[in-house]
This record gives sequence, structure tokens and C-alpha cells, in this order.
Amino acid sequence: MSSKQRDYIYYDWTQTLCPECLKLVSTKIIFDDDKVYQIKTCPEHGEKKVLVSIDREYYELCRKFMKRSEMPERWNTEIKKGCPFDCGLCPDHEQHSCVSILEITDKCNLDCNICYSNSSTDGSLKHKSMETIEFMLDQIMLNEINADIVQISGGEPTIHPNFFEILDLAKTKNIAHIMINTNGVRIANEEGFAERLATYMPGIEVYLQFDSLDSNVLKNLRGTDLSEIRRKALAKLEELNLSTNLVIVVKKGVNDHEIGEMINLGLNSKAVRGITFQPVQEEGRLTDYLQDERLTLSEIRRNIIEQSIFNEDDIIPVPCHPDALAMGYSLKMNGEVIPLTRMVDPDILLEGRRNTIVLENDEELKDKVFSLFSTSHSPETAKESLLDLLCCLPQVEKHDNITYENVFRIIIMEFSDRYNLDVRSVKKSCVHIAHEDGRIIPFDTYNIFYRK
Repeated sequence: MSSKQRDYIYYDWTQTLCPECLKLVSTKIIFDDDKVYQIKTCPEHGEKKVLVSIDREYYELCRKFMKRSEMPERWNTEIKKGCPFDCGLCPDHEQHSCVSILEITDKCNLDCNICYSNSSTDGSLKHKSMETIEFMLDQIMLNEINADIVQISGGEPTIHPNFFEILDLAKTKNIAHIMINTNGVRIANEEGFAERLATYMPGIEVYLQFDSLDSNVLKNLRGTDLSEIRRKALAKLEELNLSTNLVIVVKKGVNDHEIGEMINLGLNSKAVRGITFQPVQEEGRLTDYLQDERLTLSEIRRNIIEQSIFNEDDIIPVPCHPDALAMGYSLKMNGEVIPLTRMVDPDILLEGRRNTIVLENDEELKDKVFSLFSTSHSPETAKESLLDLLCCLPQVEKHDNITYENVFRIIIMEFSDRYNLDVRSVKKSCVHIAHEDGRIIPFDTYNIFYRK
């Protein structure tokens, strides 16, 4: 027998893309020095080795966080070429839209270096018409019937001349929660703008770009110093107690050392209901991104553990899309922060013999855990699910006066790009963009194939 061995452990096989020609190629999933990689070969462009995760143990854990797929009410396209070329949503997809993104403009009031959509201040870019926006919104509703979250985005959505008319339109639909994805410039600078936004509460949340308060970091990511804009916008939202989620786009070596600081800022802000961390996506305007600078969900998770009060048991995979989403909940009570995820007994939360979350014979607790760990939650519905779960956690005294102000959620949301796309994973994408032709397309593939 030969004594030769591979210098890695072969784990699995899937399909991915050649980042050069975007053709579908096979890839091995391998373990190398406790990290996870894709090794793929394109006949034309050769072999590529792409980092998938810095944490083999967490990657394997994600394989166990599975549940039955929740489907949309209808499909939008047929299966012709196969995934990922039939978006969407085609009958081969495995998840409805937990978050539906409605992009109402290509215009922006900033020219960010990391913009995935190539939005800018370029005068040739256009706002979408009210007719087009209503059509797109109608397609979302036909798919979802009762939509969990619709995120109004852009470009910078607040500069659309019909912005509040669009909010009025959205409020007439069966949408549980509306998010406004904004850089905060109008909130910070325009008198009365945030006050008018606040009149739409409840059921509305500001999804506020908040990568850093360091001027050098902001110049690297956004092309300009926005630190004062950030402070003013957050102060205004605090004054109004308008539900806010801070969105931190994280770039390796630039602002990944600030993760703990941003968590502390959120925990100490009355209006902030949570923080979403997103590693940069190699699409759009980000063209000089080197693969040794790749930042993965698992590395952000590790940074959270090293820089904050949360530990490894607090940030866990989200069952609807475990490869791309991790989440943890805490309770803010009387100046104290109580991480909650760790309080679900690991023997109850996970049973290694099965490919799912198993709560032994307690189906009620199982349902409550699944209900809480869902990307489709608003601050209000998260509070209700949290109250249900607290009844089952003897370590936490149940408080009758808990409101959505007491619930704090951390999400890590990683979108695939042309380098690390995994066909198995993208089938479970639950963050989708409405196309103006009526399709509903996963965020990942939209930015790779379908964005103009």
C-alpha cells in the first residue's frame, strides 16, 4: 500500500462558480488546519482555493441546524438551466422570502467604495417610478400573501422624491414589518424627517448603516468621513425612540477590531434593537478585494466572542439558512445584559444523532426556539417569541414588563459572491430582491448575475 496522503481532509462535494467566467464547476469541500476551503478547477481558468470558514467545528455544527423548508405561495420562473441560473424563485429553491428587498432607486447621495449595487451620485442613474414600485411590491405580496419583512432599499431610498408615498403604499399591504435601509444622512441633517418617519410606528424599523465612528475607517469603506452624520442620526433616533438596527459592513483589517465596541454601543442605546454584521461581498464596486483578505461569518462570530460578553453558545446558526446566518439574543433589563441562547441546554437544543434541532420530547420548547431564531422577526414579534421562550428557561425570571426595548439581537449575515457561492447553500437563501420584471431573486445571485 502506498504511504502517500493528502495534506487535507476531504469532507464533501458541491457545485460553485469559476470567478472568472461564472461557469458552474464542481468543488471539493476540504478541511485544512481546522479551516474549511473550496478547491475547484475550471478547465479554462485553472484551480482556485477559496476560504469558506476559519472554524471547522462551527461549519460542521451548521450541518445539524436544519428544518423543513418554508415555501412561497407561488413560483416565479421555471427550471430550465438549473441552479443558480433560473432565479427566481424557481421550484428548485428551498426557502420563501424571510426578508423581501424593494429597491426603489439606483441613485445615492454617497459614493461608497464597497457598494454591492454600484449606486452613486451619478446623475444618469434613475429613481424607479411609482408604477414600477407598486408592481414589484405586488409581486412580493403574491409570493408571500402575508410578508414577514419588506426592506425598502436603494441606492439611498430616502432621496426618492416619493419616499413617503411609497411608505404609505407599503402600509396598505399585509406586511408585518417595514425596514428602511438608509445611510442616515437625511435623518441627521433634515429637520422634521425623522419625526415624520416616527409617525409610521409601530411596524417600522430603521436599518441604519453604521460601520464605524472612526474617520479613517469610514474613508476606507465609504469614501468620506461620516462619523458626525452617524452620531447625529443615532442621537435623533434615540430621541424619538424609533426602532433601529445598526448595520455594520465588516472588512478584514479595517474595522473587524471594532466589533465589540459596536455591540457595546448598541447595548447602551435605547432605540437600538439589534446589530447586523455583514462581511463585505466581492461584487459591485468592490473590485480590489484580495482573497487573503476574505472575511467569513465564522471569523466575525469569533471576533464577537473575543470582543464582547457573548460566548460560543450565544451565537448559533439560523435553521432556515445556517451557512449564511448566525444569531443570538439577549435581554436588557435594569442596566444588565443577559445573554439568552446559552441558557437553552445544549443537550436539549442539539442532539448529534439527528440532522435537526431536537428538544427531546418537548415539542413546545422546540417550536419556541425555532420561532425565536428567525430572520423574519420584527422587534415587536421577537419580544413575543422571547416571552414564550422565557417561560421555558428556569435560569431567567419572567418579567411581565418586558417590551421590545428589552430585546437585543445580534445577526451575522454573509452573502455569497462569485468566489465562494455554494449551490447547496444558495438554494436556502431567504433574503430576496424584487426585480422590476416580476422575479424574486436571492440577494446572492442577484448581485452576481442579474444586477444591471
